[in-house]
Amino acid sequence: MTETADLAASLPMPRRPGVVRKLWGWVLDYAYVTYWWLRAFFGRSSSDQYLRPVTGPKAPVLIIPGVYESWRFMQPVAEHLYRGGHPVHVLDKLGYNTGAIPAMAEIVRDYLQREDLTDVIVVAHSKGGLIAKSALAEPETFHRVRRVIALNTPFAGSKYANLFLIRSVRMFTPTEPVIRALQANLVVNSIISSLYSVFDPHIPETSHLEGAENIVLPAIGHFRPIGVPDTLRTVDAIIARSTPDPQW
Repeated sequence: MTETADLAASLPMPRRPGVVRKLWGWVLDYAYVTYWWLRAFFGRSSSDQYLRPVTGPKAPVLIIPGVYESWRFMQPVAEHLYRGGHPVHVLDKLGYNTGAIPAMAEIVRDYLQREDLTDVIVVAHSKGGLIAKSALAEPETFHRVRRVIALNTPFAGSKYANLFLIRSVRMFTPTEPVIRALQANLVVNSIISSLYSVFDPHIPETSHLEGAENIVLPAIGHFRPIGVPDTLRTVDAIIARSTPDPQW
């Protein structure tokens, strides 16, 4: 708990935002998601370009994006970790990540086994955190992963999912069997660091996860915190603390 407190203390003090700050943060959040979604859609970057970092090598990192996000949506994180010496693995097979959580988790399991990756750091956004937790339910996968860093993940679901008819969003309803089963599985929470915004307009329940490391970020929004310096520094600190040898 002391390490968590130290990490939280290194961040600017999260202040509960007022109405104006929330609205402005919402505008910036959707400007961010529009820019990166378009860049990801039209991007032609290769999925294996991050596998051979110039410096390092350090712990392997697996990136898992959220719903309607390809891996390119998380390029700010991937490029940051790559420059820091980590081989970064991404999953083309997830596509835009609209499938059922158990099916997406199976893709993660298959990839880790096929590439024989161990001591993996998973960095996931939103639905990606649920996929990571689902994958960890398999003991063979659990032993391959050292730490999951989940950014703005609806571990308890989101009541706003009830407002949508499409299955790819309604799957986040708090009463959904998959969401409830994931909540009931407390065993894997000890290797999860849940990072979440002081205000996330998509997850009013917050991303607090029982038994996990929970860190409140000073940022506002669901998407934009992915690439802000405070988040990247926190991710670096968690990885450095989680890996036994800084040079791997």
